[in-house]
Amino acid sequence: MDLSFSAEELAFRDEVRAFLNDAWTEELASLMGSTETFKEGQIEWQHRLNKQGWLAPDWPIEHGGTGWTSTQNFIYETERSAVGAPGTLPFGLKMVAPVIYGFGTEEQKQRFLPKILNSEHWWCQGYSEPGAGSDLAALQTKAELDGDDYIVNGAKVWTTLAQYADWIFCLVRTDSSGKRQDGITFLLIDMNTPGISVNPIDSIDNHHTLNEVVFDNVRVPVANRIGEQDKGWTYAKSLLAHERTSIAGVSESKRKLRKLRELLATEVNGGVPLSQDTMIQSRIADVEIELMALEYTELRVLASTAAGEGPGVESSLLKIKGTEIQQALQQLYMDLAGYYSGVIQGDMSAESIGHDFGSEARRAYMYGRAATIYGGSNEVQKNITAKYVLGL
Repeated sequence: MDLSFSAEELAFRDEVRAFLNDAWTEELASLMGSTETFKEGQIEWQHRLNKQGWLAPDWPIEHGGTGWTSTQNFIYETERSAVGAPGTLPFGLKMVAPVIYGFGTEEQKQRFLPKILNSEHWWCQGYSEPGAGSDLAALQTKAELDGDDYIVNGAKVWTTLAQYADWIFCLVRTDSSGKRQDGITFLLIDMNTPGISVNPIDSIDNHHTLNEVVFDNVRVPVANRIGEQDKGWTYAKSLLAHERTSIAGVSESKRKLRKLRELLATEVNGGVPLSQDTMIQSRIADVEIELMALEYTELRVLASTAAGEGPGVESSLLKIKGTEIQQALQQLYMDLAGYYSGVIQGDMSAESIGHDFGSEARRAYMYGRAATIYGGSNEVQKNITAKYVLGL
């Protein structure tokens, strides 16, 4: 794979840098850093991207995509992460939108896609349930047909940012008579519909990003069904491939690795920078090698996506290695933050760790323990890889 940039690609890189220099501001970063103004800041950032025409680079051009090559996509993500600008929220743009433009009706495309691009609809994902996580086909949230509506009863759990959401895309059970995967239907549900309640779940990092969403006789128009009844598992697999590709987080890991190197150069042990500690050097090298290999795999996936192919089993490989690298980096940050604090127990505040980056290191480490579980556990991804790559 040739990664040398042409003159046109170098010009595009300069264009990206100029845009980010103007669009990504300290004021916007402050908005997104506060729980109270996070949604406002995220929507404003997406508005700026959309005005530039860069909000949905992976979408088909006819629906608002950029038509970027895989190299342009790579350049944008690299430059974005370098300045610390966030990615877009995946639920609408990267998860449900490909299902809508891939399997939805023309009416659904016209109804939902423009509102996703304009950030008028904030989406969340209704997949996992109290008794169905990695074994998603075990889901029991039921939808019964009643005239032109489905009546939905059940609960979804670990629903990220549902407290902000306008819509939720859900897998529901419409038939229990045959194979579990054959009786699942894909519904788009307005979160303002009577009968929906959102219960917060405070996670181990002491933040509220997760929720339980309960459906009590919720009426959902049949017009909000994607594709055929009982065939939702097919659409769900397509969505999960896009989700797992984004979970890899290559550009974010590259940025965190650069920042880690900077911190290691300023922290000392016995008058010597920790960056010169041979054990730490070995750990950094291990992460860097894995990250480089992951980046090339992501580039191959981007290239096939640009050629009109959907993410294949490579999305499972990206998810496995991407989350393992994220956790390795989080562990390094925690070790660095707690270098002089001994065994950390009890109080996990920044003060107890002893560094101004300690609070974020603790939060990322705690929340990051779930990375190898959400989006389909890494054990499940290894089974998928064994089946489709190794033929086992």
